[in-house]
Amino acid sequence: MYRTASVLLVVFLLFSGSVSGQKGRMTLEEYVRTYRDFAIEEMNRSGVPASITLAQAILESDCGNSTLARKANNHFGIKCHKNWDGKTHYHDDDNPNECFRKYESVLDSYRDHSDFLKNTPRYADLFRLRPDDYKGWARGLKKAGYATSPTYAEQLIRIIEENHLHQYDLATIPKKKREAGEVKAPAGVQPETEAEFTVDIVPHRVYVRNHTDYIIAREGDTYEKITNEMNLMPWELALFNDMSKDTPIRAGDVLYLEPKRNRAERGFDAHVVEKGETMHLIAQKYAIKLRQLYRLNRMKEGTEPAEGERIFLRHRRKADDVVRTVDQNQNGEPKGPGSL
Repeated sequence: MYRTASVLLVVFLLFSGSVSGQKGRMTLEEYVRTYRDFAIEEMNRSGVPASITLAQAILESDCGNSTLARKANNHFGIKCHKNWDGKTHYHDDDNPNECFRKYESVLDSYRDHSDFLKNTPRYADLFRLRPDDYKGWARGLKKAGYATSPTYAEQLIRIIEENHLHQYDLATIPKKKREAGEVKAPAGVQPETEAEFTVDIVPHRVYVRNHTDYIIAREGDTYEKITNEMNLMPWELALFNDMSKDTPIRAGDVLYLEPKRNRAERGFDAHVVEKGETMHLIAQKYAIKLRQLYRLNRMKEGTEPAEGERIFLRHRRKADDVVRTVDQNQNGEPKGPGSL
């Protein structure tokens, strides 16, 4: 269904799939773009939320720039422990010259991180949480002793929210794509070399949320570029995403490639509004048509819910249970019920 657009461009850089030997610092944005597929794949395989995996990796590896990440491909600061029989790397941490696990690739580090949490009894309670409860996971990791910092949970939550990493917690890589082995370590030239080479610009990976195909926008994406790549009619992208052709597209935006659903998938009955969230953002998060989301909650189209309000995602709100709304033109102060 989707048309693949490949463009060759010449780049001068030093890059390795394992990040080892890389010159210059990888930015946070570059880190997320490079490794988010690993986090989503591991979430599908193990149940560890993708947002938690990414936030821990960002914090523990300094976006892949730490000595431990560069020399040992260890992006989560996992120490050897008694049951580790793989390669090791010695590094000063809480104590001098501590033993850390060393991996052949970054992907191996991500997989071992998932298995470490899954197979360590003190983290068992985390897997009873909802898959999108990143706050519960962050606090549970701190409580279970993953890190010694007293603000570890708050640091993870801040990284997730400031970079919108929780959007990846609802992502699913289709089974046929996983079986085809499309999630692989990034390719690159060998470390300690600098060469001129050509690469194909990779088409957007298609994910599934609430039985609806979507992509995650990248830096430089435009309405026309995505429409052409995905072989959509000129009007479809705007219609499917409850937006206009003039709506700016930002890196990290979720963009649906087919009509969204009338309700969220099973298990997502309601959403508690957080600061700054709009009805459009909530509709995109759960792949629900915006007009239908307003209808389910008996709200007037164009109004926004107040922070802390409970938005129904599958069943219609009772007629006498109104939503407090805020007036966006009056500094966000409540302006009264928004029921129809």
